[in-house]
Amino acid sequence: MAGAVIDAIVIGRNEGARLIACLRALRGQVRRLVYVDSGSSDGSAEAARRLGADVIALDMSLVFTAARARNAGLAELDAPEFVQFVDGDCEVQPGWFEAALAGFAAHPAAVVICGRRRERFPQASIYNGLADREWDTGVGQALACGGDALMRFQAVQAAGGYDADLIAGEEPELCLRLRRAGGEIWRIDAEMTLHDAALLRFAQWWRRSVRAGYAFAEGAARYGASAERHWALEVRRAILWGMVLPLTVIGAGLLHPLAWVLALIYPLQVLRLARRSGLVWGFFSVVGKFAEAVGVMSYWINRARGRRRGLIEYK
Repeated sequence: MAGAVIDAIVIGRNEGARLIACLRALRGQVRRLVYVDSGSSDGSAEAARRLGADVIALDMSLVFTAARARNAGLAELDAPEFVQFVDGDCEVQPGWFEAALAGFAAHPAAVVICGRRRERFPQASIYNGLADREWDTGVGQALACGGDALMRFQAVQAAGGYDADLIAGEEPELCLRLRRAGGEIWRIDAEMTLHDAALLRFAQWWRRSVRAGYAFAEGAARYGASAERHWALEVRRAILWGMVLPLTVIGAGLLHPLAWVLALIYPLQVLRLARRSGLVWGFFSVVGKFAEAVGVMSYWINRARGRRRGLIEYK
């Protein structure tokens, strides 16, 4: 696919040096580089202009979502063949575009190609390491991509772009609609981006997990009853492990002291998961269900009150 026209859309807010690295990695590799800034106060917009990017400053008086930022970038493009979406804390790796275009050539029905995202500093914290493990998904045809991916511009346009109302999980939702239209999502065995999650504290990881639960609930509310059963299983798991079982254990323990033995189900679940991915992964997978349950409940409460936002924000 020599000569393919590729534009890139980068979104970010106060990414500092990470944004500089992101934009520099894209210079000379794409026809047009668009940076969508969401209220940065660190000079990101000015730095992006100096690096040759077209800068769009979002109106922050409106509700912000990453999906809205990506759509703003799409609206600025002049019909490229492909569009590369990149988060501002990521750096596209050498050889990625060649590998991704080869992926499209090998899979003519593909509308999205993604590869391996890695954490830049996986050893900086347990939480960075967990994020790196999360990005290590299987190669082959997939249900969804993440925030970094090369997509066919016309397919994304035909699908209506991202759903700007979603505060998280906008990529899987778009991929669901693309698949319904006959497109395929492929994850190839190629280095795609370096990501700097900068998750150094438990509170950061917890908030991220809460947002995941909120996204699960919102996605399941829309598509959970459809043939795809979109995130219905994730919601059930969060509610079971993060709410139903704890309340059951506490209730039974208050009725009879011996019933507290039921709490052993949690360390047993940790050990079961650890056999597959290690003790740390198993432990935080179980603890994460409590955070996800908080997110699910937050979405349900907001929905019952007719509110779009509550305790959950984008970042």
